[in-house]
Amino acid sequence: MKASRLLSIMMMLQARGRMTAPVLAEALEVSERTILRDIDQLSTAGVPIWGDRGRNGGFQLREGWSTDLTGLTEHEAHALFLAGLPGPATELGLDGMATSARLKMIASLSPDSREQADRVASRLHIDTVDWYRAQETPLFLREVANAVWGSYRIEVKYESWQGLSSRELEPLGLVVKGGAWYLIAKMVGRPGALTFRLANISELKTSRRRFKRPARFDLAKHWRDAMNRYETDLYRLTAHIAVSPRGENWLANARIRTAPVLQGAGSAEVPSGWKEFLMPIESIEHGARKLLEYGSNLKVVGPQELKNKFLEELSQLKALYKKGA
Repeated sequence: MKASRLLSIMMMLQARGRMTAPVLAEALEVSERTILRDIDQLSTAGVPIWGDRGRNGGFQLREGWSTDLTGLTEHEAHALFLAGLPGPATELGLDGMATSARLKMIASLSPDSREQADRVASRLHIDTVDWYRAQETPLFLREVANAVWGSYRIEVKYESWQGLSSRELEPLGLVVKGGAWYLIAKMVGRPGALTFRLANISELKTSRRRFKRPARFDLAKHWRDAMNRYETDLYRLTAHIAVSPRGENWLANARIRTAPVLQGAGSAEVPSGWKEFLMPIESIEHGARKLLEYGSNLKVVGPQELKNKFLEELSQLKALYKKGA
């Protein structure tokens, strides 16, 4: 909107000092001609703004002048928490609001604080997606987000490991982890909050019926507790492995949780110079599949069932290549 753009120009000049028309145009995604018209309108409206020509020219506000129009709108307040996360803000449709909220926040600071805020913004970028992973944008992300903001019930068709089912939910919060979006919600008529992966929602209907949000619900604490329970339930088995120095670096780069085997408790079958670790795994099959990634830089020491499955997979892999030879 034009009014919002005029306010953004004032706040940018207030926060950053002198700026050229090309820089303003790029920041606000409009033409330089539009910026020049906006500057004329601001000046006509009494805003003490002027421009200098030349290499070091640009537009600036009169020294000491500032605007008090820095009140945050509801959507900008939501976006402020995502101002350092451009990916999630864009997916939620709040990218423009995040920029506007950040400008208002900076414009309200003292000159010294503005300089510090700009320094942090120019030297810190947060990317929520891991290496070699695709960004996941669920079909109904914005509809679910609106239901979370407004405390509206939603009816969904959800695909879980048990199959497709219909559920009525009271959405309490959103979590983005590793590029994937999750919804924390209560099922109507049942106690406790559950975790739902948004990408598994195939249909959604938003109700206009509001629900009462639990007064003491702490989203961050709930997520930490849920993740601890999930990992405890998921990783019930432990693999005893030995890795070469190169394999040890791969384990560290993959950020896989391991515990070193105490010195003297190792096996005689471990090659010289290799180190032994204990690593949690979901199942024998999952462990064998995961450990195959390390090739000749990893050896399975135990348990015997895992070693047998690992050798079986290697045998089948070898036979597969023999057939194709």
